[in-house]
Amino acid sequence: MFLSKLSNRLVMPSPALRHFALLLALVCAPAGIRAQITGDGNPPLYSQQSIVNAATQTAGPLAPNTIATIYGTALSFDTRAAGASDIVHGAMPTTLDGVSVWVDSNPCGLFFVSPTQINFLMPYSVGAGAHFIIVARDSVAGPSVNFQVTTTSPGLFLYNGAALAVHLNGEVIPPAEPAAPGEIIVIYASGLGRTSPDAPAGQLATAAFSIYYASQLQVLLNGIPCPAGSVLYAGLTPGFAGLYQINLTLPPDVPPNPYIQVIIGPQASATTVQIAVQ
Repeated sequence: MFLSKLSNRLVMPSPALRHFALLLALVCAPAGIRAQITGDGNPPLYSQQSIVNAATQTAGPLAPNTIATIYGTALSFDTRAAGASDIVHGAMPTTLDGVSVWVDSNPCGLFFVSPTQINFLMPYSVGAGAHFIIVARDSVAGPSVNFQVTTTSPGLFLYNGAALAVHLNGEVIPPAEPAAPGEIIVIYASGLGRTSPDAPAGQLATAAFSIYYASQLQVLLNGIPCPAGSVLYAGLTPGFAGLYQINLTLPPDVPPNPYIQVIIGPQASATTVQIAVQ
């Protein structure tokens, strides 16, 4: 879907990205997770360090509406990704095959469950500070694990080792076919926090929801901030839950394959991610 004003342009992803929940479920999954386990009453087991941002795969504070991953054992009896039939009234399911994830008293939307991995959506309403998380499998609950929430925790999704980005036609930009200087591209991210207006909790975005902290957003290429006005839109991607996009005009003098970093206030993405530019 394209809007008339470029500043609010929303790019419908390529067919591969239209199934982003399934892509997310599989690209982060360790080998062998599809094996089922038999129930013996062992509770789900995980730790603070095994709860990570799904984009960066690193532990640390999470932000509201962040796509996150829990690694552990006995998390589920089966392997299951959320499908179209699981999405009711535009909301992500909060239970898959008897598995649920709770942040305090808030149920989390679920993308994927398996014996060793769960991909979930941090509740939108959770504020900054200390919270606890619990995984429940049928009637068996795992430990209550403390973790921190910050207003933002930016991270960039990767594709073939580089930042996941697309051309305006929605086609993925692979390292072998890089973007051009001066081109408008769309970069996919996680953890950019609240939106304005507020996004319905656990819902797939149906329109443009710009990030609340847009005035603090900077995109750096090789450590140099992009010029003012380079970011045309930063907000939720329509049709998805917890997936953010940054529509960026690449500077005409951008060097090949620069390192890209997203900064919002004191929070920043990794400095080790490159983006495919010729």
